[in-house]
Amino acid sequence: MYRSHTCGELRISDVNKQVTLAGWVQRSRKMGGMTFIDLRDRYGITQLVFNEEVNAELCERANHLGREFVIQVKGTVNERFSKNQHIPTGDIEIIVSELNVLNSSLTPPFTIEENTDGGDDIRMKYRYLDLRRANVRNNLELRHKMTIEVRKYLDNQGFIEVETPILVGSTPEGARDFVVPSRMNPGQFYALPQSPQTLKQLLMVSGFDRYFQIAKCFRDEDLRADRQPEFTQIDCEMSFVEQDDVINLFEGMAKYLFKEIRGVEMDEPFMRMPWADAMKYYGSDKPDLRFGMKFVELMNIMKGHGFPVFDNAAYIGGICAEGAAHYTRKQLDALTEFVKRPQIGAKGMVYARVEADGNVKSSVDKFYTQEVLQEMKAAFNAKPGDLILILSGDDAMKTRKQLNELRLEMGNQLGLRDKNKFVCLWVVDFPMFEWSDEEGRLMAMHHPFTHPKDEDIPLLDTNPAAVRADAYDMVCNGIEVGGGSIRIHDAQLQAKMFEILGFTPEKAQEQFGFLMNAFKYGAPPHGGLAYGLDRWVSIFAGLDSIRDCIAFPKNNSGRDVMLDAPSAIDQKQLDELNLIVEVKE
Repeated sequence: MYRSHTCGELRISDVNKQVTLAGWVQRSRKMGGMTFIDLRDRYGITQLVFNEEVNAELCERANHLGREFVIQVKGTVNERFSKNQHIPTGDIEIIVSELNVLNSSLTPPFTIEENTDGGDDIRMKYRYLDLRRANVRNNLELRHKMTIEVRKYLDNQGFIEVETPILVGSTPEGARDFVVPSRMNPGQFYALPQSPQTLKQLLMVSGFDRYFQIAKCFRDEDLRADRQPEFTQIDCEMSFVEQDDVINLFEGMAKYLFKEIRGVEMDEPFMRMPWADAMKYYGSDKPDLRFGMKFVELMNIMKGHGFPVFDNAAYIGGICAEGAAHYTRKQLDALTEFVKRPQIGAKGMVYARVEADGNVKSSVDKFYTQEVLQEMKAAFNAKPGDLILILSGDDAMKTRKQLNELRLEMGNQLGLRDKNKFVCLWVVDFPMFEWSDEEGRLMAMHHPFTHPKDEDIPLLDTNPAAVRADAYDMVCNGIEVGGGSIRIHDAQLQAKMFEILGFTPEKAQEQFGFLMNAFKYGAPPHGGLAYGLDRWVSIFAGLDSIRDCIAFPKNNSGRDVMLDAPSAIDQKQLDELNLIVEVKE
């Protein structure tokens, strides 16, 4: 038996027990004739004591132990003289009588402690060492607990977990597919699933009624903090449901997880905000409602007074940052530079302070009388000490998105985006389609299987761009944590949808014939939702990136620097796959 107890288990009640522990050397300290070693495993840290006067040879061996050596010790639990209140085992120590080195270790490339000196790249290269750090391990333990609670909740709601294939056919809608060549079918390729969308719909046709899966999904798209090429969805589908049924059940799941994982009670129903309102008032389909700064449109007030930038604008809007009138010119110039960055693309920013006497002092005073500025102040319901920030542009939607970036930046600067505060809402009534300049056609905003709102179905023939979808996203703290829709279950309506999306009947049959044929055999009305497990865990753990709650993540270039993947493969493998690789310059 390598150990009788873990390194996080022993307490003052265990004093005088003979125990065996095993783990990694966290650190060692020599003080006079005593050597103290912190022994670490997944469960915690226990202090070991070696006394030169009692056993000089054993103490000498302990002095040669390096960081991350794997050791086994036997000894007696003793009450610590100098207790450590920061760890659960801080009241005791082990007086060691026997030491076995199970494995030595090279000096690790970074310190394996919560506040490590390792940068992102080196930690990802040695991720197996990074995972030994308690704060990183905690994220994985939280993820484990969440999956257990998800399964428990859905099982209690009558769902059945079904695994769907990883090797599927390629579909053109949505993100770029990862493709896999088939050796047995030369010149043909599988794709890795972007989601189990069509497969879960087929399960509804199969009569499974309530399905879920904690599913791996793959998308070959450019990466950022909340994206990885492979990620995990809590994927769900239900038969004989309308939008309210799906929303209510999965809102219940979110509330259950908040209570079980974070101890947060959410009694009130989540707000439901139409997509058009989210864009109008927050410039985002995932608004962060932990703070205010709702957009105020100013076209009627600020246009026509001789300020060319506003007079020529198609949209003028602003936000009011409460109590931020103290911002210096330097800070305001920095905000202007922020919105002018290429990623945001605004031409500039106008600001106005509400002074202590109620007067408004702005950066465009020479164009506006105090009366007009007071009218603007009233539109924001601004008070003395508030700061108003205004953007304008020739494209309303584009300018709103720029104003959203400014709003979030102000929220950050004013400390309004507290990671321990949670505000969830549903964004509903999404447009069915969005125009793609790249494709030169309408594309499905969610996917081609989304059901249009019944009252908008006639518009499919006359004005498809105005059609709204039975689609919904759940947003938490400005992050889209999940989304779904009621699906089309009628073969004729599905064919109509493919026609609007530019598919010929032959192409639609080639790509999705299996689904359209299935609908001819009595498909029930159905709908579903997929939550992003990685995003939920990152929110609950207070992380800035989903990468930190994935055991072995990829970097921003989609590389696994630990495994050095992707990589070239042998010519023999290429020959077996009937592939010739020619890298374009």
